[in-house]
Amino acid sequence: MHHVLRRLDLNLLPVFDAVYRHRSVRLAAGELAMSTSALSHALTRLREFLKDPLFYRQGHRMCPSVFAHQLAPHIAASLAVLNQHLSPVKPFEPLTSTQSFRIAVTDYTAFCIFPELIKEVEKTAPGINFELCHLPHNPALNELLAGEVDLALSFSEPDDVRHQDLDEVDLFSDEFVVISNIHRASLTLEDYLAAGHLVVTPWNEKQGLLDTHLARLGLTRRITLKTPSMLSSPHIVAESELLMAIPSYVAGRIARLAKVKVFPLPFFAPAFTVKIYSHQRSGKKSSADWLKKNIFQSIQRQNLTLNHVPVLQMPIGQPQ
Repeated sequence: MHHVLRRLDLNLLPVFDAVYRHRSVRLAAGELAMSTSALSHALTRLREFLKDPLFYRQGHRMCPSVFAHQLAPHIAASLAVLNQHLSPVKPFEPLTSTQSFRIAVTDYTAFCIFPELIKEVEKTAPGINFELCHLPHNPALNELLAGEVDLALSFSEPDDVRHQDLDEVDLFSDEFVVISNIHRASLTLEDYLAAGHLVVTPWNEKQGLLDTHLARLGLTRRITLKTPSMLSSPHIVAESELLMAIPSYVAGRIARLAKVKVFPLPFFAPAFTVKIYSHQRSGKKSSADWLKKNIFQSIQRQNLTLNHVPVLQMPIGQPQ
């Protein structure tokens, strides 16, 4: 592999490029801070390697050969790419940056974070932009390792295993509650197991997270409807007898818009932690660190903390 490059002194390529652009050994030597004799010697070596004269003198100008004309755009493009990618990374300047961030999210994590984040970023970094993409699985490990996404916003439970190549920033804790239509008066475990359920499966998984916890208790529930999106779910619940387990942060917001009641989960399931995941060797470390800091601050402005596990004392959305 690269059998030609192994035999070629790559320092000769800037020599070729400079002579081609200036059509002059003297001007090329000046640009490269070389003596004219050193540059002429380098050009001789390149001619011998490529078996082509490359340039011939016409008066005071160095005129390219046909082969040199063919090579020139490829060498110039290769040098430009290498120069760009091998240059020291410039400090990230939020106010002037036009960088784009690709972030893997679920409906839930985008709902929690982006309304407050965008409001602040519009003031402090007006030129940056975001592309939110569907989180294909939790926590988008392969995509982060491959550099296909810059960050992933997801969640984990206490016994989830940390991956050695990922950095994790804990944002806040939340728990599941249950929403129903406004006509339900109470919710016991027996009621819960007897009802039909709407389950959001963001990764198209065969069963919801809570089904795993129910199975540990030797229990099952009847899933009537599965959907990858949370958007329509509360409105379906409001018009049916279905129940839906939902993070309490979202329940408190959605209950103001849909005619639903909120009940505590009638069995134990551990709280989960919403996190930012990133690759430890990200190529955008400076800007990614800035973004993670701003996400964390947006959570603090909403008074959400790592110890935030809301306890709902009364149904939300109930007619007063």
